[in-house]
Amino acid sequence: MQAVRHLGRAKRQLLQQTRCFAASAEVAVAEDSPFLRFATPVPQAYSHQQLLNTIPDTKVTALPSGLRVASETTPFAETATIGVWIDAGSRYETDANNGTAHFLEHMAFKGTKSRSVQQLEVEIENMGGHLNAYTSREMTCYYAKVFKKHVPKAVEILSDILQNSHLDEQAIERERDVILREMQEVEGVAEEVVFDHLHATAFQHSPLGRTILGPAENIRTLTRGDLADYIATHYTAPRMVVAGAGGVEHSQLVDLAGKAFAGLPTTPTTAADLVKKDPAIFTGSEVRIRDPDLPLVQFAVAFKGASWTDPDSIPLMVLQTIIGAWDKNAGAGANMSSMLAQRVAINGLANSYMAFNTNYHDIGLFGVYAVADKSADLSDLAWCISREMTRMCYNVGEEEVIRARNQLKATILFSQDGTSGTAEDIGRSLLTFGRRIPKAELLARIDAVDPETIKAVADRFIYDQDLAIAAMGETATLPDYTHFRRGTYWLRY
Repeated sequence: MQAVRHLGRAKRQLLQQTRCFAASAEVAVAEDSPFLRFATPVPQAYSHQQLLNTIPDTKVTALPSGLRVASETTPFAETATIGVWIDAGSRYETDANNGTAHFLEHMAFKGTKSRSVQQLEVEIENMGGHLNAYTSREMTCYYAKVFKKHVPKAVEILSDILQNSHLDEQAIERERDVILREMQEVEGVAEEVVFDHLHATAFQHSPLGRTILGPAENIRTLTRGDLADYIATHYTAPRMVVAGAGGVEHSQLVDLAGKAFAGLPTTPTTAADLVKKDPAIFTGSEVRIRDPDLPLVQFAVAFKGASWTDPDSIPLMVLQTIIGAWDKNAGAGANMSSMLAQRVAINGLANSYMAFNTNYHDIGLFGVYAVADKSADLSDLAWCISREMTRMCYNVGEEEVIRARNQLKATILFSQDGTSGTAEDIGRSLLTFGRRIPKAELLARIDAVDPETIKAVADRFIYDQDLAIAAMGETATLPDYTHFRRGTYWLRY
């Protein structure tokens, strides 16, 4: 019996030693891997079925005029966002009137035929509401965030500023100075400058190459007639969407929009017709603004990307997420999932970088934007960026794709947590896709992306393709265009 007890004690000691060895091995593995220290070593694909069952339907109604009204009602919501999204931006301007769409955005809040500026501001403030607008290269938006009971008033105000803007000559002269000051402020934001130059060089002699604000000469010379002509040409019912989210009833919104926007022109010309007439053309090229006095070097490297409706637009979003983004002020670095972020952070190659994927009606831009000290090793930074993007053509891991899919889905859902994000998605989707893509379909398309899909898409957009580069700062040590172009493929024997 005593021998049996000794044998049992020996087995327990051996088992304990084995467990200790396994635990120490796990610790060693965890210390070597930046992701595995505190959680599962394998990213898990998530099912959002329970969430999808709770998302309200998006209701869409097309009025006889061509105006579309769309809404997503949130039960028990006491606030709502109501907006008008217009298929009109700097892309649909000419060299002579470039800047008109943005100028009109400023004039929209300077009074109408029935409301002075003061009356408009007091009316919004009395409701506790918020009125705003923005202009992009392909879209203009005017929206209001109000209490549920003030939805009718919000629709009426939006229709008034869009159809009955006074366009007073004195107000126009005042706004010239405001916009010119805004342009000076934008010129002080390096990221804005770099991306404007990136578009100018990537889309030379085509509409997307124009800036949103326009040249200063145009701002000084645009007349009231130019603004009125732009409204009459582009603010038409078929090119507009009235979208609402939150505490809004669809039938009520349809009735309100039908009455408030009854006077809109019904010209059948659509943005798609204009794009087909004057398409964007991508040109492999570069522009460098060398200024040795600037403390930072900022540059963007971009390939021709996908349009909104391109089947590969979703895989490109996943690819963008894999490349990721990093900022030295964020704290994370070697522990991030992105391999590019790890290299940049560990070696101190840059202050920040981000992958971007910009979509338009018929084309896009896909690439990386980076910011570094002028004393940084820009050659190594350029090599790391080129290598990581080109790696997607050859070697993509299953785990990084699963992780990127989860991150992308979370980003999309987070962006629509509030009524404003939801209304924005509704308005933009109807203008770009002609419908609101259901969340179930969108998430399913993301989940369908696998490593082979990523490699195929990278092969289409990155492998041995021309690229556009825009750089600003002390660019003398930034490798030339040929270096970047050579980095779009690997010579493998």
